[in-house]
Amino acid sequence: MNVRIYQPTKTAMQSGRAKTHRWQLDCELETPRRPEPLMGWISSGDTLNQVRLSFESKEEAIAFAERKGWSYSVADAPIRRVRPRNYADNFRMDRPRF
Repeated sequence: MNVRIYQPTKTAMQSGRAKTHRWQLDCELETPRRPEPLMGWISSGDTLNQVRLSFESKEEAIAFAERKGWSYSVADAPIRRVRPRNYADNFRMDRPRF
């Protein structure tokens, strides 16, 4: 079984980064998703794609996957770049024009 270990990004609905410090382990799909014939909902024959485990650190998630004998891929967290901005910069006379 293949699993993916990553650190989630913040959602667009939140301004803080409260739930982004933990690492998550998600199972990748073994069978393709397809619409059900009766209702038309998207389904999969694999129930492990609903399982999402969270860990305090990347090393804990890797150790868990190795204990279970799963092959894993680790996606490192993207580097967060903060560009400081001031409201007064909107009114500067020497700002570059685009």
